Amino acid sequence: MALTEQDLLAALASVQDPHTGKDFVGTRAVRNVRIDGGDVAFDVELGYPAKSLVPVLREQFAAAARRVAGVRNVSVNISTKVAAHAVQRGVQLLPQVRNIIAVASGKGGVGKSTTAANLALALAAEGARVGVLDADIYGPSQPMMLGINRRPESLDGKNMEPLENYGVQVMSIGFLVDQDEAMIWRGPMATQALEQLLRQTNWKDLDYLLVDMPPGTGDIQLTLSQRVPMTGAVIVTTPQDIALLDARKGIKMFEKVGVPILGIVENMAVHVCSNCGHVEHIFGADGGRKMAQEYGMDYLGALPLDMQIRLQADSGKPTVVADPDGEVALIYKKVARDMAVKIAQKSKDFSSKFPTISISKST
Repeated sequence: MALTEQDLLAALASVQDPHTGKDFVGTRAVRNVRIDGGDVAFDVELGYPAKSLVPVLREQFAAAARRVAGVRNVSVNISTKVAAHAVQRGVQLLPQVRNIIAVASGKGGVGKSTTAANLALALAAEGARVGVLDADIYGPSQPMMLGINRRPESLDGKNMEPLENYGVQVMSIGFLVDQDEAMIWRGPMATQALEQLLRQTNWKDLDYLLVDMPPGTGDIQLTLSQRVPMTGAVIVTTPQDIALLDARKGIKMFEKVGVPILGIVENMAVHVCSNCGHVEHIFGADGGRKMAQEYGMDYLGALPLDMQIRLQADSGKPTVVADPDGEVALIYKKVARDMAVKIAQKSKDFSSKFPTISISKST
């Protein structure tokens, strides 16, 4: 009996996406099935970057295909295509940037910038094209964390070229002022500077731009949330009650301006003694998880209170590049993939497909 595409797809439906629990056939990720006698070939297109999962998925697809009678050779091509997704209404999209993610916290000192840097590097490690905009005008830390100590160039006298390290494009006010110079600016000046940094940087074909937001819910944060075309926001908190209280304010702010929350990352969740291995919840236990349940949001993951994370970020080589196969880097990669999967499930942005209508006065 001849081998049919229907038989093959029925077998491939047994392979599930580890992030969504859905099968790849049902979600139409399996495409271009070719059958030539006992040789079968097909493509699998993921909507999120997952380079570290590809070998396992390829093996699972090949094993599923071989269970069909008559299949001899299997060729599986797994690729990623990140689409642009919907943002707040009435906000002008950025050219060359498909998705903008705000990494925010209600208060300072919860490790938001460290999380933003590591998530950007994790997305890049998983195969995405990634940028970071350091929106913390008064305390820019991305130049130091990402190991960049240069000034950006302008090729046309109007726009700046993003600086790059570890495969990530970066822009920060920290590149334009001296390290020890204080930004003594009122809110409107800071907001205007930020908009210029965002819109006058020649970002190059980005799947994701992570915006390291300033802490709090003041004028700058609110204006940014209203004017920057955001696909979603990630809230970083510690399990401490006071941090959770402020994180709630951040959640409310994004809800009010129509930016969906992609999930909550709990930082400094547990401390493991480097000498004896004793585990201690210094800031309390499971505060972020409980808050995620309370608001019906995704709990993206928990990072430990680990001196190495701090040392690596301070030295300009964050954990994901300093120890890419270590336990902490794997947590960051899982959080990054979960975040990207959440975006891939959102409604897509079709504004680029619509014709532009211009009305001219006839004389």
